[in-house]
Amino acid sequence: MSGPVASAGSSRIAAFLNHPAGPKTVFFWAPLMKWGLVAAGLKDLSRPADKLSVSQNLALTATGFIWVRWSLVITPVNYSLAAFASMTGLDSSVTVGFRRSTYSSDFPD
Repeated sequence: MSGPVASAGSSRIAAFLNHPAGPKTVFFWAPLMKWGLVAAGLKDLSRPADKLSVSQNLALTATGFIWVRWSLVITPVNYSLAAFASMTGLDSSVTVGFRRSTYSSDFPD
């Protein structure tokens, strides 16, 4: 392939590779590895509610939403980190809020 289409494609790839938050930096790889926390949180949705740690999920919720804000004010703006952090905050808040409240209503004191 040659011509303007090939050069446009290669220039986009080069722009992605050389971006301040591209794959040559920690700004790219750290959020990518942190998606494991989201996967673990989604797995918690299938665990029994009495086995969930409220303090752990509240900590994940708080740090998730704090990191969303931080990732949008740093230079370079890191949308990948913002996506990860918002999913972590949302996932853990759903886990602690919905699951624990459902468990509490199923087993009143």
